[in-house]
Amino acid sequence: MRIVQSSVNEPNEADQMRGTDLQQGGMFSYVSLESRVPASHPLRGIKELLDEALSSMSRDFDRVYAGEGRPSIPPERLVRASTLQILYSIRSERLLCEQLDYNLLFRWFVGLSIDEPVWDHSSFTKNRDRLIEAKVARKLLRRIVRRADSARLLSNEHFSVDGTLIESWAAVKSMRRRDGKDEPPRPGRNPTVNWHGEKRTNETHVSPKDPDAQLFCKGPRQAAKLSYMGHTLMDHRHGLIVDVQVTAATGYAERETALQLLDRNPGCKRRTVAADKAYDTKQFVAECRERGITPHVAMNESGTRSSAIDARTTRHPGYMSSQRLRKRIEECFGWCKDGRPLRKMKLYGLHQVDFLTTLTVGIYTLLRVDKLLRAPVAAAS
Repeated sequence: MRIVQSSVNEPNEADQMRGTDLQQGGMFSYVSLESRVPASHPLRGIKELLDEALSSMSRDFDRVYAGEGRPSIPPERLVRASTLQILYSIRSERLLCEQLDYNLLFRWFVGLSIDEPVWDHSSFTKNRDRLIEAKVARKLLRRIVRRADSARLLSNEHFSVDGTLIESWAAVKSMRRRDGKDEPPRPGRNPTVNWHGEKRTNETHVSPKDPDAQLFCKGPRQAAKLSYMGHTLMDHRHGLIVDVQVTAATGYAERETALQLLDRNPGCKRRTVAADKAYDTKQFVAECRERGITPHVAMNESGTRSSAIDARTTRHPGYMSSQRLRKRIEECFGWCKDGRPLRKMKLYGLHQVDFLTTLTVGIYTLLRVDKLLRAPVAAAS
């Protein structure tokens, strides 16, 4: 009997029928990344809108980057990479850089060639201060809102305001007394802290890791956590967020910041603003009317308390429409907290939290604008 040995590179007759599994260590490729991404991929529209906004911010980037020395990573690429991190709920910059190393879709979106090396994950931390100084997140949101306004996606007449708690990255057990009379922290990564018999307040205690965070609880019988408060202003036509602000978590922050957001977005027509029961106070209603804004806030008549609005406002059908549409603002909060930064902030300090919150809300608005712009095209086809 004769035994015939076949080579791996020379397939036999049976292999030709099913295909040969040839594994090669390296090869040349002349296929571009652009051709590997389908024309109908949802990231294409997002990338076009994002590139359009970033192209008009070149002068802002020039002001915060030195003209001499070793070339830095283009800030446009860092913003695109951060956009991917928010869209795909990637929990850290280290994992994001790992994805950029082998994910062709991510490389195409950021602008990296197939053989270009990926920067270190610490580059995000080093360049974040520059992006905050240039107010990149807020300017990006304004350009997205301007693009939506040019496409007639905004009413600029009917709005809603609301706030949400953003949990700080600092733990409650990290709080120390402001007068320094407490015992030094015990050794260990996660030491046990005995708070029995001691009352903690923002006036007596502070977290050294995140001094801007405040103790705040959402309601009775709920635990108080170190938090910030995010505030958004939503247009009613398509539920697009047009402005956002982060403040310390206090009992007056929602109403005070709502007026600031309305002042930053003036209009020539008489406007309306919808809100929940937390905004039903005489001062807020009076200040809205002084600005020519009709307050469509939910009536708070719990217990012996009387509402600050009456039938002069509630009898109009627009009031019920505002109360129905204002709930869409919760869609933004739900999206931004679904594995994304607003669920639990991983940065310290008010400025950094405000930057990442504004960027996250801006990406949500970018995603919504892209869907609205593609909707007529899909309906026509």
